[in-house]
Amino acid sequence: MKRVFLAFICLSLTAAVATAQDIKPSAPTPAPTPASPTPPPPPAPPKVNPNAGKFKFSEETHDFGEVPEGPLAEYDFEFKNVGKEPIVIQEAHGSCGCTVPKWPTEPILPGKKGVIHVAYNSQGRPGPINKDITINSNAAQSPMVLHIKGNVKPKPAEPAAAEKK
Repeated sequence: MKRVFLAFICLSLTAAVATAQDIKPSAPTPAPTPASPTPPPPPAPPKVNPNAGKFKFSEETHDFGEVPEGPLAEYDFEFKNVGKEPIVIQEAHGSCGCTVPKWPTEPILPGKKGVIHVAYNSQGRPGPINKDITINSNAAQSPMVLHIKGNVKPKPAEPAAAEKK
């Protein structure tokens, strides 16, 4: 009797295991969605030194008007440091190679004036001028962007040489 009982138990367990593998769930269980990671907080804006130097330009955009093609169009952007600390200009550059700025290399002390000299090469560039000059410094408004605009009047066409016969 023990043998029959043991055989019955083994047979029942085997049947249970075999049928358990054949049973398929009627509806697939959705895969757990991974929790989306929380995006990092945006970087804090750089702290502006309340005592930093501040540019005050007499004008930030200069209109050359109509200029002839060929000579350099030049202008001096004058500014004053109205902040409490000296302004040190690290670098200035034009939006293309035809616009070349020159800037003071010495610190501009509070209350003192400085000049950014800009030269635009009009040779071979007839048409409208619309260029930017970007100034990188330790001032509160860094980068500072100045603008030049105008129109280059093309050179008159040279008369063709008379044909010789």
